[in-house]
Amino acid sequence: MKDLTRSTPKVDNEEKCSGKSVYVSDIQMEGMLFAKTIRSTVTKAKIAGISFPVLPQGYTIVDHKDIVKENIVNMIFSDWPVFATDHVNYIGEPILLVVGPDKKVLDDLALQIKVEYEIEKPEFGYVHSAIHKQYFKSDSKLAFFNSDRIIEETFETGYQEQAYIEPQGMLAYPEGPKKITLIGSMQCPYYIKNAVMRTLGYGEDQVRVIQPSVGGAFGGKEEFPSITACQLATAVVKIGKPIKMIFEREEDMLVTTKRHPSKITLRAAIDENHKVQAIKAHVSLDGGAYLGLSGVVLARAMIAVSASYTIPNLDVSGDVYVTNTVPTGAFRGFGAPQMIFAIEMFMHHIAKELKADPFTFRLAHLAKQGDQTSTGGFFRDPIIMRELIQKATEISDYHKKVVAYRKPGSFKGIGMSWFFHGCGFTGDGESSHIKARVKLVKDEKDQVFVLIAAVDMGQGAKTSLKRIVAQTLDIPNDQVTFSNPDTDEILDSGPTVASRTTMIVGGLLARAAENLKKAWVPGQRIEIIEKYQQPEFIRWNEEKMKGDAYPAYSWGVNVVEVEVSPVTYQVKVKGVWSAYDVGKAIDERMVLGQADGGITQGIAYGYLEVMKHEEGKIRQKNFTDYIIPTSVDVPPYQTVLYENPFPFGPSGAKGVGELTLVGGAPAVALAIEQAIGKKINKIPATPEFIMGLLKHE
Repeated sequence: MKDLTRSTPKVDNEEKCSGKSVYVSDIQMEGMLFAKTIRSTVTKAKIAGISFPVLPQGYTIVDHKDIVKENIVNMIFSDWPVFATDHVNYIGEPILLVVGPDKKVLDDLALQIKVEYEIEKPEFGYVHSAIHKQYFKSDSKLAFFNSDRIIEETFETGYQEQAYIEPQGMLAYPEGPKKITLIGSMQCPYYIKNAVMRTLGYGEDQVRVIQPSVGGAFGGKEEFPSITACQLATAVVKIGKPIKMIFEREEDMLVTTKRHPSKITLRAAIDENHKVQAIKAHVSLDGGAYLGLSGVVLARAMIAVSASYTIPNLDVSGDVYVTNTVPTGAFRGFGAPQMIFAIEMFMHHIAKELKADPFTFRLAHLAKQGDQTSTGGFFRDPIIMRELIQKATEISDYHKKVVAYRKPGSFKGIGMSWFFHGCGFTGDGESSHIKARVKLVKDEKDQVFVLIAAVDMGQGAKTSLKRIVAQTLDIPNDQVTFSNPDTDEILDSGPTVASRTTMIVGGLLARAAENLKKAWVPGQRIEIIEKYQQPEFIRWNEEKMKGDAYPAYSWGVNVVEVEVSPVTYQVKVKGVWSAYDVGKAIDERMVLGQADGGITQGIAYGYLEVMKHEEGKIRQKNFTDYIIPTSVDVPPYQTVLYENPFPFGPSGAKGVGELTLVGGAPAVALAIEQAIGKKINKIPATPEFIMGLLKHE
């Protein structure tokens, strides 16, 4: 039997002995080399040739010719090469690695490597669709035919950078004959394992992935680390020594995935009673040069079309467009922030157009238990949105301020957003693709070990999941050990994404702990494995996007108050109030921490964070150019949590992390809209953008 106390010797033991968090950049190995990436400097071209300097002894070039099996990074869509072959499709695309013992020499060699290009015409617009999806609910054509009025608007959103504290980094080394071990900053150990297995043609026992401490991710370390891992694994096979590659901030921001820019058109059919009877929607996402996870991001954006409202008839389509820009990918919210911004603004604008009170108008469309979801499933669990709304309006003094800030020239505004977030993977992702498994082991000393792939990247997974096991077993927390994942010892419980860690993985752990409790014999080793089983009520047709897209929904309300300078047009956030239904908070302090961080990211997405490309080149490449909120930008927050337990979640818990981001942008945009008296259809609403609106008549 393996010694379960030593899970990851190069990482966990050092943390236990010193009390310090050990990140990949802290890890040193004897004979370790470093790698530097040579990247494309043009948007689209054929590689005509590459000239190399004479390499000093101990320095090596690694490129596509060194790929053992497949020059593909294993993702949902397998179109992303490990190394460019004869073409490049975006600025920053990796062409090769130069590997050696001295970083300064690597920098000098990189300057001497010259790539010759035959330039081709790039595409930056919504022109070439690579993924198309569509679904229907009831009969939108008839609803439009019988409508009293039709209103249409288009909404746009831009890039958003994850801005994690720790940049991307990976270390790979040979472990015995024909076995590769990788240690890196990641969210999904098995994504990396499966990607490396595919690229090298290795079996499961030939690839090991270890997670050290992770300094933040927000989705940015879901798919991207697989690229670095495949590159370094290829280099290790060729060279046979440990190799580390840590990005500097500028490289990280220029070449890693971002939130998808979007263009969303919404068309509403309204009857004589001022009820929205149908919405026809089209979602355009900029996927960048390669698709990666974009199809799933598109699906979630489309499913969120009616957000917290019930709209009887829907016709929803969407496309992911391929452009010659940095690939876009996973980011907290995963397509929902784009759509929830659009639908919240749209419902508010419709009410204004109809000369109706927006609050009353939106309340009349609010979803309730038993209603059909956008995809024809059902909201089976209680929906307590009216209680959340009442509480948020009360603590923010919303109604009084709405009236007070109507006075011309006040340049003050208050905005309220209502939203939900589907918990877990979209559709049949959990049952058909992930098939999560968890393992609990009780040793002869009655110490319990949690053996799962869930990553603690700052969100507190270690605390909450340990607590679930300890509480279920009715034992002290310190009797439960949850070490960083090591794929040689854990089971694949799925990726740490999609607000699934507590609800799905935690739910499995709770059931495993219940079984362990029944089988408990003091001083005897016991192993329990629990497999995910889809709730029987879930029915999903992936092709038609029909049925229950998620097993449960978390709900929320955000209120944001702002003041806009009439001179500089800068926005000052004056107050933020929130109410959330997350089922049951396993650890209330951690949930409140998630809420503070999530709303901060969401609000910043709406008014502050600007990232653009110029002919394919990202202009914001560090935290001087890309402005994120600091303590000066954040007012006091007031957050209220409501209990509304989900029967299939551990102790009733549902998703938390993504819910707290998705409503921030529309709340701040609606507040700015009131402050300046102009309609906002595009974010971020920067001072330059506001000035343009105010000066344009």
